[in-house]
Amino acid sequence: MSVPSVSPVSSLVHPRHWLSWLGVGAIAVMARLPYRLLLVLGGAAGWLAARLLRSRRRVAERNLALCFPELGAAERAALLEENLRDTGRMLAEFALAWMGTDRALARVPMTLDGLEHLEAAHRAGRGVLLVGAHFSHLELCARLVSQRLRIAGMYRVMDNPVFERAVLRARLRYAVTMFTKEEIRQTVRHLRDGGAIWYAPDQDMRGKDSVFVPFFGIPASTITATHHLARLGQAAVIPFFHRRLPGGGYALRLEAPLADFPSDDPVADTARVNAAIERMVREAPSQYLWIHKRFKTRPPGAPPVY
Repeated sequence: MSVPSVSPVSSLVHPRHWLSWLGVGAIAVMARLPYRLLLVLGGAAGWLAARLLRSRRRVAERNLALCFPELGAAERAALLEENLRDTGRMLAEFALAWMGTDRALARVPMTLDGLEHLEAAHRAGRGVLLVGAHFSHLELCARLVSQRLRIAGMYRVMDNPVFERAVLRARLRYAVTMFTKEEIRQTVRHLRDGGAIWYAPDQDMRGKDSVFVPFFGIPASTITATHHLARLGQAAVIPFFHRRLPGGGYALRLEAPLADFPSDDPVADTARVNAAIERMVREAPSQYLWIHKRFKTRPPGAPPVY
């Protein structure tokens, strides 16, 4: 199994990178703060960002209107406000996930249910795709679950080389390895060797490997990679639920593997994955990344929604 190489610091000392290094330093300082203080500060940052980043507020507002038409205007407004505060908490939780100490993570309240499903897959000699979604606390919950499971992850390389170095180095402290979306052969090999990989296929995707399947009843361009990875890697697909509790801490849950998955129909399989992710979102709607333009890519002839 290969481990991605981390760029040496010496390659990133040019003055054009200094501001980025200051940002990394600020994240490291934030990660040293007590967990509950981090959540308070994150919520305040989200309140401020909601009033400064008006374009993202409009995206979240539109997504909530599309996905929760049954809610009244006042209910959606309250959900929007809480979601935007949660976006600020995301920054705090990412800091803790990337640069918090093991001792600090051990103090974060966490429950994990459904571990027997992963153990059963391993006893059967199968690798596992832990399919999750882009919640504000996705990175923190991946690190929390890594305290109990040996997992790898799939990720997108960051455009900023300083942040890419810092984040990859941080992830490799708790993940077995990390795979980019281009490293399909290595990912499949890891699954065939019985490994577990955390994967979130719920963002707007375009290209030949995407299909339109429902998400909250709306055709959403969705990558078919879950079907292909499960087929090539002979892996079980286990939905990975996680949500932040009202008093702080996290409830993590592994569901039973999707039955008869993969099938011979990648479109039907992708629709099943979206249905599982929709159930995740309905359990904690304020904690989902609604500021993402999930429905930006539209079916041919369909009008834009943003």
